[in-house]
Formats: sequence, C-alpha cells, structure tokens
Amino acid sequence: MRQTDECFVRRTLALARLGTATAPPNPLVGALIVDSAGTVLGSGWHRGPGTPHAEVHAVQAARQGGCTDFAGTTLYVNLEPCCHTGRTPPCTDLILAAGIPRIVCGMTDPDSRVSGKGVDILRNAGRTVVVGVLERECRELNAPFVTFHEKGRPYFTLKTASSLDGKTATVTGESRWITGEASRESVHRLRSRQAAILTGIGTVLADDPLLTVRLNEAGGSPLRIVADTRLRLPAESRLVQTAREIPVLAACSRTILETDEGKKNRQALEQAGVTVLPLPEKDGRVDLVELARVLAQRGIDRVLIEAGESLAWSFLESGLVDRMRMYLAAQFLGGREAPGLFRGGVQTLDLVAQVHLHSQAAQRRCHVLDQLVVVQRQDAVLCLHHRHVGAPLGGSDGRHVAPGPPAQPHNLLSRLAHGSPPPPD
Repeated sequence: MRQTDECFVRRTLALARLGTATAPPNPLVGALIVDSAGTVLGSGWHRGPGTPHAEVHAVQAARQGGCTDFAGTTLYVNLEPCCHTGRTPPCTDLILAAGIPRIVCGMTDPDSRVSGKGVDILRNAGRTVVVGVLERECRELNAPFVTFHEKGRPYFTLKTASSLDGKTATVTGESRWITGEASRESVHRLRSRQAAILTGIGTVLADDPLLTVRLNEAGGSPLRIVADTRLRLPAESRLVQTAREIPVLAACSRTILETDEGKKNRQALEQAGVTVLPLPEKDGRVDLVELARVLAQRGIDRVLIEAGESLAWSFLESGLVDRMRMYLAAQFLGGREAPGLFRGGVQTLDLVAQVHLHSQAAQRRCHVLDQLVVVQRQDAVLCLHHRHVGAPLGGSDGRHVAPGPPAQPHNLLSRLAHGSPPPPD
C-alpha cells in the first residue's frame, strides 16, 4: 500500500508543477481520485489565486467521467486539504460531501489557518487520512510557501553570474555580457516567478539596471527593491524613472533620514513614486534580517537577489539564502583586482559549514551541467543542482543539449555527491 501511495503522490507532484508560473503566491498542488482497482477517475491542479483548488478539479473531472459514487476511492494530494474559507470554499467540505473515504496527502499545510486542522476534520468525520507520503519531495516543491509560513520571511534566491574563474567583471569593471543569451532568458524566467527582485545601491550606481521581466509571453514585472543604506538612489536612474509603472522600494537606514540630505533625497524619491522603507542598521548596512521580516509583513513571499559581491556575501552570512543559481560563462577573465562573486569570507576553514551552509552537515547533491548551477537549501542543508542551459559550454548554436552520463569526477563540482534532478526554472 505504501508503494502505491508513493506512486500516486508522485503523480500529484507532476500535476502540481503545471501551476509553477501561475499558482504563486498560493502553493503548487495536484490531486488525483483513484478507485480500489488503481484506476484514476479524476485529476486536477491549482491554477492560481481565486481559482478552484486541485481537489475541486479532481472531483469535477471524476464526475464528468461518469463517477457517481466515491465509495472505495482514495484522494491523493501533495498538500493537506484546506479547511478555511478564503476566496474559495474549504476543500474538506467538498471531500466530506463527495463521500471520499480515504485521503493521502504528502504533507501538512504550514499555513496556520490549516496546519493539521484539515486532517483533524477529516479524521473526526470518520475518514482514513494518511499524512507524510513523500514529504521531503512535497516540501521541496513548495519550498517558498513553506519558508514563508514556517520562518516568517520570504524565500530568498541568490543569482550570480561569473566566468569559470569566479570573476564577475574585468579588471576595468566591464561586466556586460559575461553569460550568453540562453542564460539571460533563463534569468528573465526566474524573475517572472518572484514577488520581488532585490539589488544593492552599488549595482544601481554601476549598471543602472531596470530589473524587469523581458519575455515574449504576457506578464508583469515584480516589485524592485534597492538596499540603499545611505539613500543614494539617483533620481535619474532607470529604476526611479519607471517607479510609477513598476513599483520600487528603497530600504535605507533610519538614521540617514534624520539628516537634511536624507530628508531631501526621501522627498525627491517619494515624489517620483518610490517607497522609502526606513530600517535599523547592522554592521554598517541595512539590517537584512529585519528587511526580510518587513517584506514578509507586506506579503512578499519570494525574492530574487541580484547584487554585487558585498551584498551577496552579507545575505549568505546572514543565513537568509535558501537557494543559489550560479550562471557560469565559458571564459576566463583573470586578474587579481577583478571583482569576484563575494566580498568577505570566513576566517578559518572550520567555519565554512557554519557561514556558507549554516549547517554542520556537508551533504550535497549534484548533477552535471554546462552553464547553470543551482544551490538549494533543504532540511537546513544547501544542495547543489546542476542543469544544462542552452548550448553546451563553448557552443554557439543555442540548442538545448541534454547532458550525457556523468564522467569520472575531475573537478570540485563533479566530485560532490549526486541525488534527485533539479527543480524546474
């Protein structure tokens, strides 16, 4: 029975992934209704906020297929059915009304409005409920949702791009473009799935980025956040000039707003449509932990960090980074003075696990790839996922080439332990 349950829960995960681009900030959920012979009677997945949940689609599909009696069926779902009324009715009411006798869910819902209450309602009504089937995989799928509700902060993804020798620019500071077109397209897909994109004032002053989503498919751009301790965001920057079309938030030190210059800059930015967010300082910059807390209060559940070496390191050191996406260009830039991925570092090697991983465990999972490295926190451990992006290193035709079987380990990345495939873009 356990093996059968795992098989069908795994199928709900595949269904849930269909909502990757549309479901957030709601969780990704898939559902199946299966009879006693193992035949799938109905399936469904959650499309997005305000739309029917996966369980509703599954029940409707079963009825449309001719099912009039749910006796002997099992409902499989990767997340505990909801039991509260939001924009849609409780799924527990639907399950009870349909007469489904057995429910298997991958994990309990971390949302305090549900969090085991749905399971209790179903069990108290005499239903058999199995919880925790493929729980690790279920939590991975909805890592941003889990992080937001369990830790009270957004899920942070740190994006970096560098040459093979870890340089982000030449010795003269030139950085456009290190990576290729395939990587840039991947970044825009990644941006499109965030609630906010965060950068530092150094990056703004150096590159004047827009931080928007530029894809052919429809969809807007997320909130843009600048960590700007001294509130130096130029009024002529492209971020400020477009703030009324795409929101911009400038996180600055409270103390700077007590100065005449700070007050003047705040007034100019707010007149241009920028939201100024005063925060306490820590170690000479905006307190990142407090920033994370305030963003969560504003409903920001997932943030992409696109920052320079100093801010990137500060996020890593603070323990806020849940996932990294490392784009590696097939080139060497060299130069001792050329900027690298991070400014900062551990003092001794015995502190590496604590600072970089914030875990005493040193477990990794890797897959061979060409351009993209994904580092993801899982059970307090950052895990490496490698995935091919576009053409192989050194290629120029832009075609997607599936990686072949791993060769014998010959570098640091390929020597790391391997595990399950990386999550989708």
